[in-house]
Amino acid sequence: MRKTVLITGASSGIGKAAAKLFLREGYTVYAGARRTDPMKGLAILGAKTLYLDVTDQKSCEDFVRAAYEQTGRIDILINNAGYGEYGPIETVSEEIAKREMDTVVFGAVRMAKLCAPVMREQGEGRIINVISAGGRATTYMGGWYHASKYAMETLSDSLRMELKPFGIRVVAIEPGGVRTGFGEKAAKNLRTSVGNTIYEKEGTAVADVYSKVYGEKNKMLTSCEKTAKVIFKAATVKRPQARYLFGFGARGLVLMRAVLPQEAYDGLMKGMYSSDLTQKLIK
Repeated sequence: MRKTVLITGASSGIGKAAAKLFLREGYTVYAGARRTDPMKGLAILGAKTLYLDVTDQKSCEDFVRAAYEQTGRIDILINNAGYGEYGPIETVSEEIAKREMDTVVFGAVRMAKLCAPVMREQGEGRIINVISAGGRATTYMGGWYHASKYAMETLSDSLRMELKPFGIRVVAIEPGGVRTGFGEKAAKNLRTSVGNTIYEKEGTAVADVYSKVYGEKNKMLTSCEKTAKVIFKAATVKRPQARYLFGFGARGLVLMRAVLPQEAYDGLMKGMYSSDLTQKLIK
């Protein structure tokens, strides 16, 4: 019996790589995203590609209903939709901050609430929340992005405890820097948020570093394919870990957050954007 996997944010990056891997492994894949044209390649490979806006309740309901009515089951949900809303807390508007939280946090919760009853009826299921090492440590000028990821860490912990009695496992995926369009999107948002403000000079410098760190020249970034393999493992092993921390900078960032005095950590996060080491890494 073929198992059914639902993937949000599947139009690019990690979501698309995960969809390809699950297809190769013989799963029935429902790939959802707001941009459907970039998923045409997935459709050719055999995925069911559907429009999905995780900030819209009806869109989520339609997506889950289509998968369940056509296959009769939902085995794995991969909550991957998200982006990086970077900028000083003072300059990011409430509307923009709410959009970040609605996409990353409430979008994942909407999907989990729709899939959990089906999984409970089956007596098994797996919910994979693609979060970030940034859900456990905060970098400079990324307040709302990190707020969304911290929230998903705690919600994953709660869901894991609540759903385990029904045979449903919940796993947090915590990659470090991944080779996607994340960095440039975050940098663009940061430049917009600091424009014509007291933070413009410093914020622009930070944005420039994000653009370079996530650029093609940085061979230390984790590939989307490797990240997809971790997701696949978490979704299929008999006893998954509660969280998978891996990839470029992930363990170092979380370790520094745990062992350094707060003032030292804060200074390190601010100073790294002009350090010689950072400049060497991104050349």
